[in-house]
Amino acid sequence: MRSCDLMVDYPTVALTDLALDAARLLAGSDLPGLIVVDDHEVPFAVLPGTQVLRLAVPVYCQDDPALARVIDEAAADVFLTELHGRTVRDCLPPQPHELPVVGPDATVLQVAALMARTRSPLVAVVDHGVLRGAVTLDRLLDRVLAQ
Repeated sequence: MRSCDLMVDYPTVALTDLALDAARLLAGSDLPGLIVVDDHEVPFAVLPGTQVLRLAVPVYCQDDPALARVIDEAAADVFLTELHGRTVRDCLPPQPHELPVVGPDATVLQVAALMARTRSPLVAVVDHGVLRGAVTLDRLLDRVLAQ
């Protein structure tokens, strides 16, 4: 089985898209992350949903989980407002990481190893510089465990 057998059509976001819109896309489509493309529609990064949360959750709550417990529920329910006005680029880590991208002929083990190494819940499938789709962790596990 190859990555082209596992890939599905997958939405993308641009670096300049609003982070709140990206969060809505993640939630509305039950996606594990997003593929961020550059101006030429080429994958620039994979943005796991947890990275969007990192930007939304106040740093003091990330650094000290005890503080998150003492904030009342009304205040806790609006933490995503931290994303207001921020872009997808703001959600990306400052240092570039290995891009989780494979060709259409990558094996399942290659895709799984890349996911594990990059801690990415999805891998973009690119053929001759064109994004063809993505392999999600869920899809990969479903196929591998069904055998």
